[in-house]
Formats: sequence, structure tokens, C-alpha cells
Amino acid sequence: MADDKVKGPASYFPSIEKTYGQPIAHWKAIVRAAGLAKHMELVALLKTEHGMGHGHANAVVAHTLAEDGLK
Repeated sequence: MADDKVKGPASYFPSIEKTYGQPIAHWKAIVRAAGLAKHMELVALLKTEHGMGHGHANAVVAHTLAEDGLK
């Protein structure tokens, strides 16, 4: 039987949605609209402007950049 468990950054998504009360699409839109290019700049934005923890911010940024073909 195949292992269907979500892995990588997306494995954080249920916790992110529960903790911060917004869907992942909301956070991805913030990352995309930020106008910043560097991964850690985007992580810092989510942490400082939105109170997100480092691991959660990193997961959102990594997944968004990968999805957009930027990483």
C-alpha cells in the first residue's frame, strides 16, 4: 500500500491554518505580493508583520517559491 502521508512543507499546512486562522492561499498571496525576492526576507516578513513562527513561515515561503518555479 502506498504511503499517502503529506511530506515536506505542506505537512505544516493544517497546523498553520489552525494556528493563524487563515487558509494557506491567504499566506501564499502575501508572499507573492510582498515584492521581495529572497527566501529569508519573505520568512522575516511573515514573522514580523504577521506573528508567524519561523518553521511555519519557512514552510509557506518554501512551498510558494517552489510552486512558482523560483526555487
